[in-house]
Amino acid sequence: MTTEPARAPLGVGVIGVGTMGAYHAESLARRIPGARLVGLADPSPGVAERHAAALGCAAWTLDYERLLADPAVEAVVVATPARYHAEAIVAAAQAGKAVFCEKPIAYELDAADRAIEATRQAGVVFQIGFQRRFDRAFAAARALVDSGQLGRIQLLRSLTRDPASDQPFDPERLRQVPSGTIFRETLIHDFDVLRFLAGGAEPVEVYAMADALVAPAQRAHGFLDTAVVSVRYDSGAMATADASFSAAYGYDVRAEVFGSDGMATVGETSPINVVHHSRAGSTHPRLHWFLDMFGEAYTAELVHFVSTARGQSHPEGTAADARAALILALAAIRSVETARPVRIDEITS
Repeated sequence: MTTEPARAPLGVGVIGVGTMGAYHAESLARRIPGARLVGLADPSPGVAERHAAALGCAAWTLDYERLLADPAVEAVVVATPARYHAEAIVAAAQAGKAVFCEKPIAYELDAADRAIEATRQAGVVFQIGFQRRFDRAFAAARALVDSGQLGRIQLLRSLTRDPASDQPFDPERLRQVPSGTIFRETLIHDFDVLRFLAGGAEPVEVYAMADALVAPAQRAHGFLDTAVVSVRYDSGAMATADASFSAAYGYDVRAEVFGSDGMATVGETSPINVVHHSRAGSTHPRLHWFLDMFGEAYTAELVHFVSTARGQSHPEGTAADARAALILALAAIRSVETARPVRIDEITS
């Protein structure tokens, strides 16, 4: 009897070594079986070099084209600022690399379609960074939907509330933030979660409201920090999503899916399983940082990406999922701009 030789770890490079890129790089170096970190690229002087040294990675560069030219790099994680995602995806696909990209896939639909077409033409694996799909609680809720135990899905809810900063908002920095950030980069997760839990239903209409309630002075500059979105699906189901950039009590992510036979909720209790009971009452401690809440999910999504790149798993978080979430974000932005409901086909046409 012969045994198949063990495959060498998948060589993965990281493009963009900010908060998420650095976390993914550390995961690839230390937490992902079947993968090895082979290179880092970041245009800011010293950033890639510093992280490479800390992680024992020999290769680093300021120019990601040099990283893509390295034959040791079989796959890449794209974690640049979001407005540069599409061009990095296209370059990686044309270099024949499997691509994992942080959300969103792009800022506009035509750029997203160019990126998707590039991965199709090259025949490379593509995965979008919707880590909530890999969180155990969200996956359990999806399993309840798929099993039919919740019956016909009728109502859905998802929310993301980022923790309040200890520092006041910097007006100059906020003026550099692209318009629609709360929809394209924050609520994009909620749009995917709603579709993930909708039992196969697809959105047909969006109505959104948004304002600058945290930093009212920035309203004139287009920086919106609070939003509520309603979504109607082709099944008749209805959903809401909301977001804020200033939750005084900590990072808050929740979801709810309600059906004719029951309901599933995610995030209603603290992920820290300690409740302090005292004369003052009972407290539920809450995590204050998204990496603390979703660290395991971020690792799990990269494990899945490596497995898919090796042909051992079916894709999850596909190009179609990335495109669908972006379309919802763009519909919500148009709804805010026009103060009316926006049909999905207005965006896709």
